[in-house]
Amino acid sequence: MNCNPKFLLFLLFFPVIIQAQGLMSEKENFTRQDTLRGSITPERSWWDLTYYHLEVSVDPETKFIKGKNTITYKVLKPYSVLQIDLQPPLKITKVIQDGADLRVKHDGNAHFISLNKVQTVDVINNLEVFYEGLPKEAVRAPWDGGFSWKRDNKGNPFVATSCQGLGASVWWPNKDHMYDEVDSMRISVTVPKGLMDVSNGRLLNKTEQQTTTTYDWFVANPINNYGVNVNIGDYVHFSEKYNGEKGVLDLDYYVLKDNLEKAKEHFKDAPKMMKAFEHWFGPYPFYEDGFKLVEVPYLGMEHQSSVTYGNQYKKGYLGRDLSGTGWGLKFDFIIIHEAGHEWFANNITNKDIADMWIHESFTAYSESLFLDYYYGKQASADYVIGTRKLIQNDRPLIGKYNVNNEGSGDMYYKGANMLHTLRQLINDDEKWRSILRGMNKTFYHQTVTTKQIENFIIEKSGIDLTAFFDQYLRTVKIPTLEYSVNNKILKYRWTNTVSDLNMPVQVSINNKELWLSPTSNWSTITLDSKLESLEVDRNFYVNVNPI
Repeated sequence: MNCNPKFLLFLLFFPVIIQAQGLMSEKENFTRQDTLRGSITPERSWWDLTYYHLEVSVDPETKFIKGKNTITYKVLKPYSVLQIDLQPPLKITKVIQDGADLRVKHDGNAHFISLNKVQTVDVINNLEVFYEGLPKEAVRAPWDGGFSWKRDNKGNPFVATSCQGLGASVWWPNKDHMYDEVDSMRISVTVPKGLMDVSNGRLLNKTEQQTTTTYDWFVANPINNYGVNVNIGDYVHFSEKYNGEKGVLDLDYYVLKDNLEKAKEHFKDAPKMMKAFEHWFGPYPFYEDGFKLVEVPYLGMEHQSSVTYGNQYKKGYLGRDLSGTGWGLKFDFIIIHEAGHEWFANNITNKDIADMWIHESFTAYSESLFLDYYYGKQASADYVIGTRKLIQNDRPLIGKYNVNNEGSGDMYYKGANMLHTLRQLINDDEKWRSILRGMNKTFYHQTVTTKQIENFIIEKSGIDLTAFFDQYLRTVKIPTLEYSVNNKILKYRWTNTVSDLNMPVQVSINNKELWLSPTSNWSTITLDSKLESLEVDRNFYVNVNPI
């Protein structure tokens, strides 16, 4: 098989490009199951989530789980059928409301519960969903998702969940759509005695039974379904206090006992991350729940207030610099990237998974903003520009709506370079920072659409960026500055663009910097002297074609 070097490089870094589990190859044909999973069905739209109490017992020896989820919801309009999602091979064994068993119609991953009780608008109701089984095992977590059943070096069970893209219903019953986040949540996990569970939020209780221990965690803030996690191991705990923008923030760390001293040194990146990101994005969004790093047997994931870590205590991405510039070895990729998701994914969450670029583009760009804070603008630019070699331009960053379909894996580094280009167009770093902070304040603990993000940036920047976003989000075409020179007359235009792109670009002509304002039509300027050189500012993610 004949593979070009760029494709081999892509294969080498492919796990990074698809950091979110569901980012697989493009899907052309969608099924009823895709619609049931990805759309706001009538059986979802009439009720609003307010509270979950998830109780689950985990047996690492048999890989069997059993439990129930008590779902509290507010009635928005009268209806008698409610959709809950749970993926096989797990099974719903019974559903109870007000002490009565309810009839359940199973349709693949979706389960339709017929309610006996009249559902009155504005009334708060509860529903108990019991389930059990052998959950899907993650073969290559976090990309395929499910339960990771591993063992540490001493032979102790080392277990964790991951489920972005695939859906939280792979291991617990819930309303598995991003648009409706539960307001708060209790997570009660029972594990064999001698092991510890670490989940989201703060630890409320630890209850010892004869052969098991139950850990009760409470999440005070809204949380997306895939952000909920279970992490089980022979953990030790250490912590520190961080004086942040909203006061004192608890930073807690849970690692395997053998890695304690290593983690105490390596996790110094965590307060550094918090300082940089509070500067750029505003206060950490979950002071009430604290911030945790939890060691897991896979690479890591952005579980809200319980960020999981498996980067082997190395700088970069498993010891590699993704940018090829050296700057990527100045930080631990997983700590910086996955914690960056606390602002973009967990605070600001896409309503439809088609808009996952909101999560990944801003968070991929946060890596360079971390460098900007500690090493300066040049280092930041070097890094993000260095990641362009990972871009494939295979399909648009936005996926297909209402069928649980993500856009291209380019949402990471094409998205980051789009935002870096946008920073140049705004041409005012304080305004750029105020936009990033303003987004996290305006959309605090909310689910959003691409249009909401576009409109916010357009309004706050004062620039009509409609065609800019169409270009980079909805096409695979990279703007190309085409130019020619004849007797000191420079002709230039954009090609390979949407029809109405009117994007200024900074260039250096004969070592003199100036801005051009190309459109799809030819424009001209008269040069002071013969053209010796023309270079486009490298910070713009565009191509150049002299003719």
